[in-house]
Amino acid sequence: MNHLPLPDSAARQAIDSEAIFLEWLRVVKEAKKFAGGMYFKREGSYEYLVKTSPDNRQSRLGPRDEKTEETLRAFTEGKQKMEARQRSLRASLRESERLNKALRVGRVPNPVVDVLNELELAGLGAHFTVVGTHALYAYEAAASMRIEAGALATQDVDLLWDARKRVQFVSTMAKLDSSLLKLLQRADPTFQRMEGQIESAVNDKGFMVDFLRRMATEGDPHPFRFTEDEGDLWPVQAQRAEAFLNAPRYERVVFSVTGRMALMRTVSPAVFVAFKRWMAELDNRPPGKRRRDKLQADIVQQLLDEKALQP
Repeated sequence: MNHLPLPDSAARQAIDSEAIFLEWLRVVKEAKKFAGGMYFKREGSYEYLVKTSPDNRQSRLGPRDEKTEETLRAFTEGKQKMEARQRSLRASLRESERLNKALRVGRVPNPVVDVLNELELAGLGAHFTVVGTHALYAYEAAASMRIEAGALATQDVDLLWDARKRVQFVSTMAKLDSSLLKLLQRADPTFQRMEGQIESAVNDKGFMVDFLRRMATEGDPHPFRFTEDEGDLWPVQAQRAEAFLNAPRYERVVFSVTGRMALMRTVSPAVFVAFKRWMAELDNRPPGKRRRDKLQADIVQQLLDEKALQP
């Protein structure tokens, strides 16, 4: 048997924690509408409503009248309610994380959870898909199972960038005024671009984040660096990546060894099985990796056969 059921106590805790985490994530995103401040400013006899952004930029919303007074009131009340809800959810989230750790709900490597959360909170989560071994963590979370450790052991996570959304991605990065590598460094300051591997970042524990893209098609920029920052990362072309982008998305909350959570976007289990079977047949792939590919495909297929997972 290559997988075992999660203990009932851990399975129940996972369900409760997932609900809290998803609501916290929703509220954090909603709260961005209330970032900065709003107030009336007077210049001589003229008074107008000003909206300030977190970086202190200002925009005028119109002269003082009933409409702008209502705008200010709604903003102030909304901001207060959102901050109160965030405080309450943050306390519930911390308690959930403590119980997740105590009950050993998850075992996703901490760097994976940290990176996924940083991308999500930056508004970039939907641009990346987890492919490869780490997708197994989403499947075992969905199935309330524990997959054997040997099938999961790896020191790198592959993130597939969606080149079809390049314009939106570039716009978001411009607003963030950051490189992708700097975003990774918010998750872990020790991440650096690997020497000789411009698609990879590695931390001081040797854990790598590899960025992939589909094979360049007409209209795709190639090569492509995520930002104008000369030290930033370049996604590398990957075979069959187009099939991942066109496949149904599979989203699950996953749990780290310390109890923290993240939303993982990956491919459907059936697509994963097909990909791993293909990898296991490649003559130029090392035998050890081919055996692990086959093992991973067999495990996920068994979960599908048992209806612990939906395709």
